[in-house]
Amino acid sequence: MVRHTVYTIKQASARTGLGAPLIRAWERRYGVVAPIRTPAGYRMYDEAAIKVLLAMRGLLDRGWTASEAARAITAGEVVIGEVAIEPPAGSEPGVSSAAAQRARVIERFVAAAESTSPAEVEAAIDEILASGSFEAVVDDLLLPAAAAIGESWAAGRLGVAAEHAASAAIGRRLAAAYQAAAVAGRTTVLVGLPPGSRHELGALAFAVVLRRRGVGVMYLGADVPVDAWVDIAQRTRARAAVIGVITEADRGPAAAVVDALRVGSVGIVAVGGAAGTGGPSLADGVLELPRRVVDASAAVAQAIRRRS
Repeated sequence: MVRHTVYTIKQASARTGLGAPLIRAWERRYGVVAPIRTPAGYRMYDEAAIKVLLAMRGLLDRGWTASEAARAITAGEVVIGEVAIEPPAGSEPGVSSAAAQRARVIERFVAAAESTSPAEVEAAIDEILASGSFEAVVDDLLLPAAAAIGESWAAGRLGVAAEHAASAAIGRRLAAAYQAAAVAGRTTVLVGLPPGSRHELGALAFAVVLRRRGVGVMYLGADVPVDAWVDIAQRTRARAAVIGVITEADRGPAAAVVDALRVGSVGIVAVGGAAGTGGPSLADGVLELPRRVVDASAAVAQAIRRRS
């Protein structure tokens, strides 16, 4: 009798280079793989499933969206195991192709928000998160999608309630990712917004990526008073604090937080966000972070290592 090798989801993740949450998302959303279930309910993947997952990854690396790749695979248009895979029909090669695919995914999310359909909004977010690792999608898909619904509201196409609902849907996914990336041990970095600032999706996304780097993060949330920043810094003895500065109106309150923290024992005080960099510095010696969340998290992690 021929015995077929099967793999746990952890082993499948190691063999394909895909995170287990991403594999589960592709299974749930697109049905590209149907793992065997053990009596205890655990997923097991055979060699055929591994090849399908690798094919999906290969298509995404070539600029396809997850939905287009899944459709092509399930329709038998892709020879599994072959490397000669062309971009989807009608797309331009290279970077422009990838940009066009990203634009379509974001447009789908905005259209779902404008339709006021919770199911379509959740499906659109599923597609965004299924397009790659969290780090691969956060700067190019997830946060731009959040910004796009703000633009739709400003243009009068989206009501306030629908805009809040779509933003909250993204916030729930970020909160779940933050919880899933929990790091044992002491708090190393505090992340939050200054008094009066409420646009927190970027700061929360940053906290998720930094946690996924293995850094102990405490996310404080929006509208954190100056004295609360100082109190939590003293209680946790955090080595760094990152203040999100989203709008020009946030700069004054953020500067107050920076000044208060620098009087204390926080060794690294950093600012990030659209209004945190590119203009006059909030204070001397403050670390100004890159705009992209992944790059900003790398800068903070590196600054911590240098102080070790």
